[in-house]
Amino acid sequence: MNGKEEYRFRTARETMVADLVSRGVLCNPSVIQAFLKVPRHLFLDEALRDRAYQDQPLPIGNGQTISHPSTVAGMTELLDIRPGSRILEIGTGTGYQAAILAELAGKVFSIETIVNLARKARKILEHLGYYSIRMKTGDGSRGWPDSAPFDRIVVSAGTQVIPPKLIGQLTDGGRMVVPIGSRDTQVITSVIRDGSNLTIQEHDRCRFVDLVGKYGWPADPGHSGGRNGD
Repeated sequence: MNGKEEYRFRTARETMVADLVSRGVLCNPSVIQAFLKVPRHLFLDEALRDRAYQDQPLPIGNGQTISHPSTVAGMTELLDIRPGSRILEIGTGTGYQAAILAELAGKVFSIETIVNLARKARKILEHLGYYSIRMKTGDGSRGWPDSAPFDRIVVSAGTQVIPPKLIGQLTDGGRMVVPIGSRDTQVITSVIRDGSNLTIQEHDRCRFVDLVGKYGWPADPGHSGGRNGD
């Protein structure tokens, strides 16, 4: 990529961030800096890169999409990440959210159920120098018990209930952000753990792909969704 293209994409990214700030979606200075730094266009196929900084979902292959920037921003803000936090992400996609998290946290663990997407994400993240992100493929509804507990958990897939295994992997005082609802529409929900008590708050409507797994939805080849927010 030549200098002219880099300038064009950087300018588009700055415009996107300015819009998200003006709309009140981005507020935390650290999150704003992460969004200014991470090149969303590199997480997309080349044919789609000119649309990377529009506030819309875009296809990433295997019937999946990369979320609206505003959805990623809103969920990241709700996580209230602290320096040194250990974060579990369910649903890597091509790795954009993981890269944002890596700019903010001490350690990021990410699970993707689709092997092809996991491979693509690893290649992109390593190209950008995010070697500290640990990744694996598997059933995200089970979490990552061998590396638990986590200070923050973000789920980029919709589920009908808060996955119990993920709650069990949160630290005391830990926070989870997860889309809860039907297969066709969900509400972004924040969950704070205080010992055995949970504080639950609903936020914006959204529509994500299914969280498929033992503690999520059963696999249904006839059902499709989008990893994006309304």
